Amino acid sequence: MRELRELRSGDRAGSLVIYWLMTLVGVAGVRTGVPFPVLARSSFGTFGANIPALVRGLVACFWYGAQTAAASGALVALMIRWPGMLEFHKSSHMLGHSTLEVICYVLVWSAQLLIIQRGMETVRRFQDWAGPAVWLMMLILAIYLVVKSLRFSFGSEIPQDVLIAATRDAGITTPPGSLPTLMAVAATWITYFAALYLNFCDFSRYATSERALRVGNIWGLPVNLLAFCLVAGVTTTAAFHVYGEVLLHPDQISAKFDSWFLALLAALTFVVATLGINVVANFVSAAFDFSNAAPRRIDFKRGGLIAAAIALVLYPWAPWDTGAARFVNFIGSTMGPIFGIMMVDYYLIRRTRLNVADLYRENGEFRFGSGFHGKAFLALFVGMVFSSILPTFTSVLPAWWGTYGWFFGVLIGGASYWMMRRGDAV
Repeated sequence: MRELRELRSGDRAGSLVIYWLMTLVGVAGVRTGVPFPVLARSSFGTFGANIPALVRGLVACFWYGAQTAAASGALVALMIRWPGMLEFHKSSHMLGHSTLEVICYVLVWSAQLLIIQRGMETVRRFQDWAGPAVWLMMLILAIYLVVKSLRFSFGSEIPQDVLIAATRDAGITTPPGSLPTLMAVAATWITYFAALYLNFCDFSRYATSERALRVGNIWGLPVNLLAFCLVAGVTTTAAFHVYGEVLLHPDQISAKFDSWFLALLAALTFVVATLGINVVANFVSAAFDFSNAAPRRIDFKRGGLIAAAIALVLYPWAPWDTGAARFVNFIGSTMGPIFGIMMVDYYLIRRTRLNVADLYRENGEFRFGSGFHGKAFLALFVGMVFSSILPTFTSVLPAWWGTYGWFFGVLIGGASYWMMRRGDAV
């Protein structure tokens, strides 16, 4: 029980930090009413903002494809239960994958495209429906497995060596319940949302008030995240007692079910949850980011089409299953310094007073002479040295540094920008 209390303490701390960071960005969105690429002009310049926007867009396209592939994998696991499908899955291939995998990928890819092409209001309605649906299906799976195993536990009965082996791919090798593990889990949780910290104002700009934003974030982040983790912990523990394995993903659990209904339920849970995350975290962001780079030629829908097309083109090579993931993680870690610079600019340099009209003027306040703000890019480089370059390409820093690279990027990038700008008149 001591380990469980420690885990809950770590989860609470991580979820509260996520709530604070999301609200920090969200308030800027409510007050200015602008999306991330436009807000970035305040610190990086009218044209310079395209660089952090394209960095975010690049990461979004990569993970859009990866998440689509993960969701389609759950459909494949369900489809091979049909008579003859398993043989078809093994014998028929195209584009470097089985034909069944390609079909399922295109189906999931198309479903997301239909959602986003109908506009932001459809995205909001989909999220309103998807959240409760995922919760209902998760509870049904948890109750079924608890009844079948006759165990209600949060993981304390799973041997430590088994847990360590199951979580090694996530970079967690220390014993469960130990302080280093709790810190690493909390850091992973917080860093997992790193991309959304940047573009959360894409959504918060539609909030009716700051109070509505904070209330929504409280229910959606600390309350929802902690409750979801508890249900997932109960489900994983019960599945371990039933099947003798640590199954961390719904598609793994669904493959074990004898019941078609339960297998379908588990697959739908994973697909709907993944679609919900993908549309918000990757599709919407990339659409805004690409449209910002050439607003006269690319609107929101065309930006979304570009992102979807890139994800489709990448699929035959599946770079998310190769060393290319390291490259994208390297690019993605630059989001730490970008976040730090933007928040320092908005809250500390400008004291939340921003000339929104000039954000849309080519020769306004945020042109910074050439359209690129040199101090912001110098601070970005300094932050990247410690968040990305040294941890990825050298052994100068300790091994644990990479786990907290995003945090160092935020602090060092933001502090560098503040020191260079504190004497400027704004």
